Amino acid sequence: MKIGLDIMGGDFAPNHELEAAVQAVSSLPDSCKIVLFGDSHAAQKYLTEKNINPSLFDYVHTTEVIQMGEHPTKAISQKPNASIPLGFKHLKDNNIQAFISGGNTGAMMVGAMFSVKVVSGVIRPSIGTLLPKQNGSVGFLLDVGTNADCKPDVLYQFGTLGSLFVEHVYKINKPKVALLNIGEEPEKGNLVSLAAYNMMKDSKDFNFVGNVEGRDLFDDKADVVVCEGFTGNVVLKNCEAFYTMIKHKKIQDDFFDRFNYEIYGGTPILGINSTVIICHGISSPLAIKNSILLAKEIHEANLPEKIKTAFN
Repeated sequence: MKIGLDIMGGDFAPNHELEAAVQAVSSLPDSCKIVLFGDSHAAQKYLTEKNINPSLFDYVHTTEVIQMGEHPTKAISQKPNASIPLGFKHLKDNNIQAFISGGNTGAMMVGAMFSVKVVSGVIRPSIGTLLPKQNGSVGFLLDVGTNADCKPDVLYQFGTLGSLFVEHVYKINKPKVALLNIGEEPEKGNLVSLAAYNMMKDSKDFNFVGNVEGRDLFDDKADVVVCEGFTGNVVLKNCEAFYTMIKHKKIQDDFFDRFNYEIYGGTPILGINSTVIICHGISSPLAIKNSILLAKEIHEANLPEKIKTAFN
């Protein structure tokens, strides 16, 4: 397996990406190779100065980068030799089997949808986030930002995507899927959540357990929690702020420590025909390293093919 890593994207590129690649190599089997997309001369210079053998990695050279503020669609078309478009070209041609970047998120979404493309039958791809549970396991919340407004059938599909992800990557048998709402009762919520509930309650595609409230996110009521991206992003940013506050107050607690995004890495785009992981722009080497390891787990779980089978 070859895992492509964009070393040009991210706020601290290329140093954080290169350090992550070095850390990840020792955790990967010999059958896995990391391919670095970016300035290969700078990368090899960095590795040599760190006494790391540059031949541990493969390289796709470019000095062109899509900046964070650029329009995603225009940048993809106008900069075909930038690190993100090059990564997707190699992914489409199966020269790599996964691609990771902490660069322009919009460009990553556009590249995924128009290069490796969306799985037939999937209305909208989704991204999610892992939620630490008090019992030591994790839950999964989706969507967290790519789909601010969703129709009921899209929310239904998120249930399928999330269920497949946690079942095959995190090995949770028959995961419990819930709809995030303002109350547990079936008649609670806005028109979209009411319609989504009615679609999900009789699902044969996943194990639907009903509505959950915000206070239920960290217990064991559900393994997958579905919501539209507007709400999901608010929850995600609130968790990030909570973790920052805990650290600022120097509170040490094993459960609260698990709110650190670094230990989970990036988030996969679910519903496309390959393995693509988006990292936070400020990702540390640890976060990027864990994204690389997650890409390996997703590929080995054959998740894109399982999603294709479910939707076809």
